[in-house]
Amino acid sequence: MAFPTNRDPSSSSTNRWKYDVFLSFRGEDTRNGFTGHLYKALCQEGFNTFIDYKLPKGEEISEELRQTIELSMISVIVFSENYASSKWCLDELVKILECKKIGQLILPIFYKVDPSVVRKQKEKYGKALIKHKKKFKNNKEKVEKWRTTLTEVANLSGFHYNDSHPEPQFIQGIIENISRTKLNHRQLFVAKYPVGVNSHAEAVELLLDTNSNDVRVVGIHGMGGIGKTTIAKAVYNRIAYRFEGSSFLDNIIEHSRTNDGIIQLQETLLHDILGDKKLKVSNIHKGIKVIIDRLRLKRVLLILDDVDKSNQIDYLLEKCDWFAPGSRIIITTRDKHVLTAFGKDSLIYKVNKMGPDDANELFIQHAFGTNKPEIAYLQLAKKIICFAYGLPLALQIIGSDLRGRSLCEWKSALEKYKKIPNKEILEILRISYEGLDQIERDIFLDIACFLKGRRKDYVINILEACNLYPNSGIPKLIDKSLITVDRHDILSMHNLVEQMGKEVLLQESQVPGERTRIWHYEDACNVLIGNTSPELEPVELKFHPQAFKRMENFKFFIVKNVRIGSRLEYFPNGIRLLDWPFCSSSLPSNFCPQQLVYLNMPHSYNNMEKLLKQGLQFYILKGIDFSNCDFIQKLPELQAPNLETLDLSSCRNLVEVHESIGLLEKLRTWNLTGCDKLKTLPRILKLKSLERFDLTFCSSLKKFPDIHPEMNSLKKITSFGCGIKELPSSIGYLTELQRLNLLGSYNLRDVPDSIYKLQKLEDFSLCSNIMRPTSNSFDDSFGYGFANLKCLVLVSENIIELDFMESQYFPALERLHVSVKDIVTIPKSFSRLTRLRDLIINNCEHLREIQGLPQSLSCLQIINCRSWDQQSSSKMLSQAVEDFANFKQMGEIQGISMDPQSSTGLSHQPPFVSPSLSDDLESETVIFDCVFDLPAFEIPKEFNHQSVRNSISFLVGRKFPNPFAVCIAFTLGMGQFRFAIYLSINCCEETLYNWYDTGSDYEREPLWLLTLSHRKLQKYLSDSNLSEQNEVKVICKIEKWNEISSYEPINPTGLIQRMWVRVECICCSHISGIPNLPFLSAIDAIESPLLLTPFPTSCCSDMDHSVSSNDGYLRHSMETIDDWFESCLEDFHDDLNLSLSVPNESELPPLIALNDGSDLSSLENDSEAGERESSDFGLGETDSELGSTVGAWFHLGSFSMRTIWLKFREFCLSFFA
Repeated sequence: MAFPTNRDPSSSSTNRWKYDVFLSFRGEDTRNGFTGHLYKALCQEGFNTFIDYKLPKGEEISEELRQTIELSMISVIVFSENYASSKWCLDELVKILECKKIGQLILPIFYKVDPSVVRKQKEKYGKALIKHKKKFKNNKEKVEKWRTTLTEVANLSGFHYNDSHPEPQFIQGIIENISRTKLNHRQLFVAKYPVGVNSHAEAVELLLDTNSNDVRVVGIHGMGGIGKTTIAKAVYNRIAYRFEGSSFLDNIIEHSRTNDGIIQLQETLLHDILGDKKLKVSNIHKGIKVIIDRLRLKRVLLILDDVDKSNQIDYLLEKCDWFAPGSRIIITTRDKHVLTAFGKDSLIYKVNKMGPDDANELFIQHAFGTNKPEIAYLQLAKKIICFAYGLPLALQIIGSDLRGRSLCEWKSALEKYKKIPNKEILEILRISYEGLDQIERDIFLDIACFLKGRRKDYVINILEACNLYPNSGIPKLIDKSLITVDRHDILSMHNLVEQMGKEVLLQESQVPGERTRIWHYEDACNVLIGNTSPELEPVELKFHPQAFKRMENFKFFIVKNVRIGSRLEYFPNGIRLLDWPFCSSSLPSNFCPQQLVYLNMPHSYNNMEKLLKQGLQFYILKGIDFSNCDFIQKLPELQAPNLETLDLSSCRNLVEVHESIGLLEKLRTWNLTGCDKLKTLPRILKLKSLERFDLTFCSSLKKFPDIHPEMNSLKKITSFGCGIKELPSSIGYLTELQRLNLLGSYNLRDVPDSIYKLQKLEDFSLCSNIMRPTSNSFDDSFGYGFANLKCLVLVSENIIELDFMESQYFPALERLHVSVKDIVTIPKSFSRLTRLRDLIINNCEHLREIQGLPQSLSCLQIINCRSWDQQSSSKMLSQAVEDFANFKQMGEIQGISMDPQSSTGLSHQPPFVSPSLSDDLESETVIFDCVFDLPAFEIPKEFNHQSVRNSISFLVGRKFPNPFAVCIAFTLGMGQFRFAIYLSINCCEETLYNWYDTGSDYEREPLWLLTLSHRKLQKYLSDSNLSEQNEVKVICKIEKWNEISSYEPINPTGLIQRMWVRVECICCSHISGIPNLPFLSAIDAIESPLLLTPFPTSCCSDMDHSVSSNDGYLRHSMETIDDWFESCLEDFHDDLNLSLSVPNESELPPLIALNDGSDLSSLENDSEAGERESSDFGLGETDSELGSTVGAWFHLGSFSMRTIWLKFREFCLSFFA
């Protein structure tokens, strides 16, 4: 029988129970009979049981009982004939049911009472409640609570005794049930300091999903000491109570070494779940059958800890296809392959090394017993934590070992740990190594000593040549968590695992020369020279000429930070890896390394051609690195049919490469970068497997080799700064070519039209003309033009015609970079490049005009173009504004950006639309990001609202005006920013747009223009509290990347210079035309004071907005005010946020009276104006949130613009007086 519970899944796994059992009963019915016997039996079985007569005298029983019930794991309720007559018993019952919600278990016993009597309150139970109802007539809720509680508890599974069998036998059944229940709720010790365990346990719980009714297997996988067992224990404590039975079998590896150990595991499993200590099994096979027969109907939780072979699971669970629905099996293992026994039904949780914060906390707790370490130890603690590299076992053992020790002892211990690993840690890590066969051990040791940090394919090639079958062995090492492979295919292993492997080798012999592998500098010196050098810095060693004579099995020779200046008379021919940079030694003439896999000798000083003597065949050779070898003048014939990489970069004296190199059919990468004297390559290249070919800065190379038709694997050619004069027409055979870089090859005047046969070309950079394709450029197997070209870069000082840029030749072009000195006009044909998003025009000194832009454009940058003047920029900006003003044509331009920090720039970030917006809205959204490096430019007059803050408010009617546009001028410092535009309509806020600024290391001043779908805006308006006057507020919020994990909100003050909105609002609809003030950059504003709008959230005045650039600065037609007055206006704006409207002269009579009847003209000569109260000036009622006057307008009358401003200035001075 399972106890019903309703335990909170997130409840703590800590053991909080004081009592095992709480007995609730009616004393006069059963105290001296059944309940007394039950209590005695429970105590005899070792259960800590509470019965009410144990309460200390003189204490308040009811309060004490409440606390006792809360601290009891199981409540046993004995329903007897008169149980309901006691209000004391009923109050206990209510409290017990409350505790059920926090994980307490309830076992009802119906002693000589039918459960239905209790459930339905019949017979004496019904009569008792009637009496209670009369007694508590003023507290009917209490009686009703008793009724519902009796019903709910009586519906739970329990025991019913009715004299049908002996009472002692009945009590024994109860004891057995309670015993099993307590076993299922036994709390396992997790850890002294369970740092970070809960997050792992929660993740495993999610995989287990105990609410589902399927049978689920979850593996917890990771290297030794990573915390798998600790996590499994925490999970067990959290969920065991939900099952009819549970068992945690630890140390499976150790117990499975013998048959007796396996039988013991079987018996433990049965005892844990069935609670029968007498149950025994005679052999393994019978044990499996008993387990299946006895447990197949139970919903169980099984945890098998530390499994390393699948047969260990078979001995306990066989095929695992017999479990009852809802059962869960957890297996912890170092070997991922073990979990394949469960096929696709198993889920795997990978435990990775601890993060720095958790590692620091765990070590500090073990080393100091507190989370506040002594300051003097902090630096050493960091080094030790770094040494442990996130392995919890190491942090725990080392921390405990150093606890209470002096600073001197800590320093000494750290140096010792680096050389001699802790035995306890070593033993745990070595378990995985012991599970390997001999070949797998050799692979592991080779990687630990020599090949850690290399690419996987590199290691496989070497180990295959050593007959170690790495394609089979390396996956096993990965499954056992001894090595890892990162996303770049690099092999690595934990520092302590590496140390464990090297410790295995040190135990081979105390004499270095008798060990199979040598990696210590001192040991190598001892073996090769005969003594141990104390020098650890790079030195030059002198070997004995016969130092390698007795090393016939020598396979790897790796030299780092040491120069060897000896002349060797013997070197082992069986070597597989020769990694010897800066080699100045002469290799012996009889050295024939035909088993070489990799020959890496960069920066070497000897004559390397001799090593590749003619006639010698290198069948196994995969890679050659002769980079920076200045002694190589001619690469001789090379018979290496399996060569894959050839690095001759920076061989500055290399002049000629033998014809045989052009026939290496397995060659994949050939690097000739920086061979500036190279003149001759093989006449024809038939490199069937070549993927990357680099001729960068081969400035003396004039002729590019012919291409064989079978050479169809090449994906990338880089010939930046190459001296080639022409490309062969056979270039068209490179049908798989994706990237071709010919920049800096200024001798190359034209490219052949066969270039159009490169149908898979995606990235093309050149500094010469591209001929228009002819009919001979194509055949039936190819398309027309560069069908897949996405990026094109044209850079040249020569005149280049751009007429070839027809859309049919470049249907997929997305990014175009043009840097051509003599270009004057970007032709209209560009407008037909329907997928072009980024257009970058740089250093085009004579550029004056762009005749057409494609509809798809989202980025336009114009940088360092001297002839591109203010008129050109103004025309471009006007064009952009004109395009977005007509919303039906919004797709014509998606963005223009002009950056003053890049001389003359137009640039734009691709728009990012909020996920809340539909796809059709995204297609209609347009963003402009414009900054000019010009003295000044004028914001279009259609922008009729402005603010120096981060928000603008206005009023609209029942229909949202169209078009609607927002323009924001920023001053951004270094860093990355995120901007969001919010629209609040009648206090209903929507996110309109998000823009991510990629950041920069210099200050910049982008100007951002934005408009959105009128249909969406109308929907937002309709969904708000719609009325005749609707308040709309546009808000810009800014976040900055905190360089830790995310963006965080920042104050927009200082980042937003000014903000504009273009909208036909009802708050300024009476004004026929509302032009705007010109805008200066921050730098310009300092040099030439600009009159800012005094009330910046307003509809702008109809002032003269003409721009004069005769002196390079923007000037306004009216007089500028002095600095003091500007400061006053700033304060006025900040405090009052008022609104000003100045209509055209023709719209008002000669004189307009203020609200108080005063004549404004009298201000001109009224010396007492400053004495008036603010209300005397008739500013009307002002809505500070809305930012515009909603009462009477402040009209200044039909004066000249100069007179109006002077009067307004005088008014402001008087107001502040």
